[in-house]
Amino acid sequence: MYGRLTISVVCLVLMAGTVHAADVAPFFPFCIDTHDAKKRTLDEQAKMLKELGYAGVGHLWLDNIPERLKTLDAQGLKLYQITLRVDLNPEKEPYDKAKLKETLPLLKDRHVQILFLITGMKSSDEAGDARAVEIVREAADWAKDSGTEILLYPHTGDWIERIEDAVRVAKKVDRPNVGVMFNLCHWLKVDGKQDVRGLLTMALPYLRAVSIHGADTPESIHAGTGNWIQPLGQGSYDVYGLLNILKEIGYRGPVGLQCWGIPGDVREHLGQSIAAWRAMNERLATGAK
Repeated sequence: MYGRLTISVVCLVLMAGTVHAADVAPFFPFCIDTHDAKKRTLDEQAKMLKELGYAGVGHLWLDNIPERLKTLDAQGLKLYQITLRVDLNPEKEPYDKAKLKETLPLLKDRHVQILFLITGMKSSDEAGDARAVEIVREAADWAKDSGTEILLYPHTGDWIERIEDAVRVAKKVDRPNVGVMFNLCHWLKVDGKQDVRGLLTMALPYLRAVSIHGADTPESIHAGTGNWIQPLGQGSYDVYGLLNILKEIGYRGPVGLQCWGIPGDVREHLGQSIAAWRAMNERLATGAK
């Protein structure tokens, strides 16, 4: 279903029981439980991630955080991110503030990143900047004492849709624990023809996380013939080239694996993706182009 891997790459999966020193960054999957055909529990997910060799995981929304932390701790893994939807509509509460305040003490000194997916206005409309700055500053100030970061997450169709939007708002927020995340799938979907090196270099002072996955070229995605989220190692887009750019510009933060919407058994495609990750790291270590 996902294509055949070479024997050498499969061997890399078998050796992937721990995070390798040669890895360019910590590597973790997120959105792994949205399409898991086997509907694994959080405990089963943690054990699977440990066996495959991932460094940790990203978590959707603010529910079940204590259980997620407990199951990850038991396997020596890290909770990297929590995703949270935020609404700019002034008539609504932007998100569950009480639940965030309840969650932050659990994250003390864990260096978790909370991703803000911001909606409620037309994409990229700067008229929303003042409201967004107010919301993000408040959350950042609450999060500061726990060592938690707030990251602005560009998402197709949201108010923050492009990496440029995220950087613009982060600059205005002006808090040391506020940054941005670059997401390959949403960049490909929105404006993948732009110079990605230039965008990443521009974002670098605020760039705290990056997500990757297998994908086809932006031209084929926009034409409706390409697949925008696949297991790493598949598709016609040069993900290795993207990782090489990140290395060259000096990015050293975590790298997330976007798994949203990938069908079938999660363990199968996670195994394929970490094999491809190991292979790409081997190439990066040698300086291959």
